[in-house]
Amino acid sequence: MLKARLYDFSLFFTAIAVAFGLGSFALDKNTFFIALFIYWFFSMLYNHLRITAKSGATKFDYGINYSLSFGIFAGPLGLFIFEAIYRFTVYISKKTSKTADETEFWDMFYNIGAHVLIYSIGYYLFQIGYPLFEGIPFGFWILMCTLALLTILISITFLLTAFHILGEIRNLKEASQFVRQSINWLDLGKTAFTNGLLLLLLEQQQWGMVVALFILNYLVSRSFHSKSQMIKNKIERDKFEQMAYTDFLTGVPNRAFMDKKMSELNQSGETVGIVVADIDKFKLINDSYNHAVGDRVIQHFANTLKTYLSENDYVFRSGGEEFTLILRERAFRETIELVEKIRLGVETSSVEVDYQSSRHDVTITSSFGLYYFKVNQYTSMEKGYIYADQLLLQSKELGKNKVTFKDELAQRAPISAM
Repeated sequence: MLKARLYDFSLFFTAIAVAFGLGSFALDKNTFFIALFIYWFFSMLYNHLRITAKSGATKFDYGINYSLSFGIFAGPLGLFIFEAIYRFTVYISKKTSKTADETEFWDMFYNIGAHVLIYSIGYYLFQIGYPLFEGIPFGFWILMCTLALLTILISITFLLTAFHILGEIRNLKEASQFVRQSINWLDLGKTAFTNGLLLLLLEQQQWGMVVALFILNYLVSRSFHSKSQMIKNKIERDKFEQMAYTDFLTGVPNRAFMDKKMSELNQSGETVGIVVADIDKFKLINDSYNHAVGDRVIQHFANTLKTYLSENDYVFRSGGEEFTLILRERAFRETIELVEKIRLGVETSSVEVDYQSSRHDVTITSSFGLYYFKVNQYTSMEKGYIYADQLLLQSKELGKNKVTFKDELAQRAPISAM
């Protein structure tokens, strides 16, 4: 941490040296203070739209920056004054709202130093490049695009150095990944053209147009920020829901999702087959090997069940080694044939497991109870599940590795087994 603080202060004091040693203040004071106030006001207004990212334990924020145009217009000294006032105001604002990080005060020195150095370099490159690009069609805009790219690369270099000192980035692969994530070509183009237009308006002192451009950019940025936040919230909700409804061992939906889906299907009135299945003699597997092998067998059983289902069918882990299937859009005979095919598939497959430093092929059998009915004609989904579970018990009693079934539509037909 001491090295990081030394790095922050080295940038800060180098920025002071550049601003006061090499910079000059050629602007009229009234012009400078008008520009300073406008940039400070809108920078504070834009501040809550900046995006916070994280690399390891280190947080940093980024967004479209307007310091390039201000630095070219006001020079290094004027830029230092702006950055110092702006960054200190941000710090006070965060402290007041109690949103400041523990390192917020020290990070302020990095932000001032880095931004002053980055855009002072942009200022000097503009002074050198403008006469060269002046005679080229669209030369000014080509120069601004070039400066926008160069300044973002310098900014990334400063950040990479900071993260390397903190140990957050340890090799070239991580550095390369960070660079790819940091460069957004659309944002780069917007930065170049917005700063270019602001610079032209500043030089002509068209303050009304400067304010109008900032307001327009704010409204557009606010709109995109709101939409991106809505998308982010939806993704987080969907992820949370997926986690809440997913069995972590097998990756299939869990009992909570089964209850939810059954409640939905109760309104459908469709004809379905509910199948309750489990692994025969599963306790013997745990006793003969261990629970890690047992978990691997359960995963294999779940994957085998999934391979036989269509996209309209459902499989849930409804208990320890018990799974429930909801088979849809099939006639009764087709449903029986599918379940029998699943039973044979389980019986004839094996799963490779590690046990006591060697590999073993474990084979299993499974039993099934199938209840076929029209939802809510006589029976709800929940009741159908209970009947299917009872049929599973009968398969166990009949010797295991069997499919026991009943067709409610056959008007109380006798129970059969295969």
